[in-house]
Amino acid sequence: MLRPIVKYGSKVLEKPSKPVTNITDAEIKLIQDMVETMYKAPGVGLAAPQVGIGKRIMITDTSAGEKKDHLITFLNPEIVLTEGEQYEEEGCLSIPGFTAEVIRPSKVVLRGLDLNGKEITVEGSGLLARAFCHEMDHLNGVFFIDHLSFIKRDLIKRKIRRLVKKGEWE
Repeated sequence: MLRPIVKYGSKVLEKPSKPVTNITDAEIKLIQDMVETMYKAPGVGLAAPQVGIGKRIMITDTSAGEKKDHLITFLNPEIVLTEGEQYEEEGCLSIPGFTAEVIRPSKVVLRGLDLNGKEITVEGSGLLARAFCHEMDHLNGVFFIDHLSFIKRDLIKRKIRRLVKKGEWE
């Protein structure tokens, strides 16, 4: 089932998500819905807060659905290693229409649980490292624009406020 993607300004996006304590049918259904929603958007990552659920669940697929074996699901992920840096254009499904260049690590190792509750560790580089960091930020109540200079961040926030006033940002 497609779920609406929550936009910047929603409270669920602004606070750290709670850990998953039990993997129930509700979490499995949420993840299935998140996968469908991410592919439809289309995007390469999605965190549970982006669909209005404050749980530490994230998915990524840098092939955007082209290669089903690229889908990675993490519950309660944590970054255990970062190396290097990359400076690339980044956008967000929760801040549609806005992009900016953001510095991220070029390599990231993430550890968490899979759908079966088994601990997994995945190393990502390039776009996957960027997606890991971006979705981890969502789980911690942070946006990609929070990594920008005050002036660039303020410019985007002002544009969003104008869209809100015009009723074009829901």
